[in-house]
Amino acid sequence: MSSLRRILIVEDDAHIADLIRMHLGDEGYAVEHAADGTTGAAMLERGAWDALVLDLMLPGIDGLEICRRARAMTHYTPIIITSARSSELHRILGLELGADDYLAKPFSVLELMARVRALLRRSDALARNARLDAGAFEADGLTIDPMARELHVEGRPVALTPREFDLLYFFARHPGKVFSRMDLLTQVWGYRYEGYEHTVNTHINRLRLKIETDPANPCRILTAWGRGYKFGSAGEAER
Repeated sequence: MSSLRRILIVEDDAHIADLIRMHLGDEGYAVEHAADGTTGAAMLERGAWDALVLDLMLPGIDGLEICRRARAMTHYTPIIITSARSSELHRILGLELGADDYLAKPFSVLELMARVRALLRRSDALARNARLDAGAFEADGLTIDPMARELHVEGRPVALTPREFDLLYFFARHPGKVFSRMDLLTQVWGYRYEGYEHTVNTHINRLRLKIETDPANPCRILTAWGRGYKFGSAGEAER
């Protein structure tokens, strides 16, 4: 693993921070740590990081505000939230603000390492794909710009979370092909974990609310019953 991979940990629990830093360091990452939100926000703004491991409950500026600030920056930093706040509301709020992944405390450090690796692989792959695509493309009334990470639906700008954009981008680049939930976890999320398939359903439902004229009768992201999902053409029905 290249030492140029820079990861910022913002975590006020010294024991957890040291454990994460030790494991990331052992894998060859250059790791820095901030013990409070104010310091973490300042460090985030000073440097281009390859990933951010972020607690929600912090002294000073909280993790949600740091997440919000990160997504307002030009440089895109993959974010994994780790927090004792394991409720659905806080998880969704973090994802809404642009976090790429979420782990509730207590969590397995080995799982966190796997998530970090997967996030970096996915980030690299998306960057390569964006360079290959070079510019915006149209698909069934959608204009998708992978470089700017922007979406227009029938000419209207629509804001997506990072994961929603990645999911839509993946579907649009493979029109008509059916992907199971596990396929999507592997290709879009970057990992395969039994029991996480419900995350795919949640993101597809939320994406449909933003891009479908009638989310109850979708015409773009279709369910192939018993097999998975696919990106369809206008007027195509689910089956």
